[in-house]
Amino acid sequence: MKLPFKYRRVPYAEIRAFSVHILTASGSFMAFLALVAAAEERFIDMWWWLGVALLIDGIDGPIARKLNVKEVLPNWSGVMLDNVIDYVTYVLIPAFALYQSGMIGEPLSFVAAGLIVVSSAVYYADTGTKTDENFFSGFPIAWNMLVFTLFVIASSEMTAFVIVLAAVILTFLPINFLHPVRVVRLRPLNLTVFALWSVLSGYALLLHFDSPEWLMWGVMLSSAYLFVIGGIMQMFPALGRRSA
Repeated sequence: MKLPFKYRRVPYAEIRAFSVHILTASGSFMAFLALVAAAEERFIDMWWWLGVALLIDGIDGPIARKLNVKEVLPNWSGVMLDNVIDYVTYVLIPAFALYQSGMIGEPLSFVAAGLIVVSSAVYYADTGTKTDENFFSGFPIAWNMLVFTLFVIASSEMTAFVIVLAAVILTFLPINFLHPVRVVRLRPLNLTVFALWSVLSGYALLLHFDSPEWLMWGVMLSSAYLFVIGGIMQMFPALGRRSA
């Protein structure tokens, strides 16, 4: 019997490539769970879900490059998919959490959240935010890490607002910020500090932010390193380069 449709076997490479897009898209569900938790003021759960989303965001890129996803599925934009999810997990939910937690108070909470979401949207529209060395030019809207650090150190209202305002201003300045995975210079050190920040942050969550002083300092100092090392490497171009 003749079949009414002509069936085509889907190549294995396409199945593997599309599965990477599914992995990336699963971050949107993590974002949904985080948003629900934030709305219910379950901030510990919210940060865990955002942590899972951050993990997915960290592994999907290398996998995509390994499997040549862009070449295998040229009509599917992993960059666009990633940007949509990143805006929600890196910007929108942390801004909402900052407001919902009452850390800054009113009316500054509305101002801070507004500055975060608007400046970040403008940043996404700039196609020149990556340097030749894969640094971010301007603060790379890593609000999930910045706001999380404010939660850990139990920041005061004014301190939190000043930090948010400074990061918003730095978004539009030509100052380099580190991508801990893709920047080659000092990569072992940068990855070690990022891993340390991740471990300490996870421990702070396990303690429900009832952190001892050493843990607060550990999160704060590792965050500060990741925040400033890009600018330091910009000021000293030879730093971390191998001599010929």
